[in-house]
Amino acid sequence: MAYKYGISKSTLVKWPRRYDVYGLEGLEVRTKNRSYSAELKLQAVLDYLKGELSQYDIIDKYKIASRTQLSNWVKKYNSHSSLKAYQGGVKDMTKGRKTTWQERLEIVQYCLTHNQDYRKTAEQYQASYQQVYQVKKYQDGGQERWPRT
Repeated sequence: MAYKYGISKSTLVKWPRRYDVYGLEGLEVRTKNRSYSAELKLQAVLDYLKGELSQYDIIDKYKIASRTQLSNWVKKYNSHSSLKAYQGGVKDMTKGRKTTWQERLEIVQYCLTHNQDYRKTAEQYQASYQQVYQVKKYQDGGQERWPRT
């Protein structure tokens, strides 16, 4: 049947499951990513690690897009990375403003103490995402590697 309609066997298996979980909406082409809370991700991972439910049961229970998504969360959890809520792309790219070296240090410290939430930090300091992303340079080489301009 899959060959007849030019679709893969895995797609043929996924469609009825998606319909059962999401109804007709589950068969529509998605134009944006789903958003999952950090709590939902953690609960799904813990259910998986208990071994009492199959991957399919877990993605159905939590309405997760795919087994791959669940697997990615499990890998992050096992590597001790945090499971953050997905927030999509940056809403408004705030135009950067001039900042002093001291302000940049303050921005970096704020970002690091708030789970590296770049968007929240950019909003808090009315800075651009690029300016907040200086955290990465800070982590890679410390204050010494920063230009003081």
